[in-house]
Amino acid sequence: MKPEITFTRLPEIDPAEIVAHMSDPRVAEHMPLLTFEWDDAAVASFIAAKEERWRRDGLGHWAILSGNTYVGWGGFQKEGDEWDYGLVLTPASFGLGARISKKALDFAVADDRIPFVTFLLPPSRKNLGALDRLGATFVDEIDYDGSTFLKYRLNTE
Repeated sequence: MKPEITFTRLPEIDPAEIVAHMSDPRVAEHMPLLTFEWDDAAVASFIAAKEERWRRDGLGHWAILSGNTYVGWGGFQKEGDEWDYGLVLTPASFGLGARISKKALDFAVADDRIPFVTFLLPPSRKNLGALDRLGATFVDEIDYDGSTFLKYRLNTE
């Protein structure tokens, strides 16, 4: 039996786990905005920013657990009038993306605040078949914080 996927808040995770996760070069490979070194101060700032999103928008990024093991973070972040979905897994958990995304997208479908979800992916991501299978459509190439991303949209209503 596969361990249950659960979502919790980022402050529940040992900061050292997040430092190790975000410092792995395999994680940074597809994260063009990851241009700094992760340490305790970076994690504290990251968690504070993500918790502010929860306070402001009532939703944000979760820490993700498989069983009781931290496997990454992700969820929904409001960007203007849109809810963007992101997922950043530990290298040992890269294979869990589909299961985690299904659970998160089921949440979005059930939440009246989220009529659609956007995905921003760096052009270095070549395997985009999962987005096609979900029914997401390509919107455009956009600039976000000085980096180019491929923007997709998935209706959830």
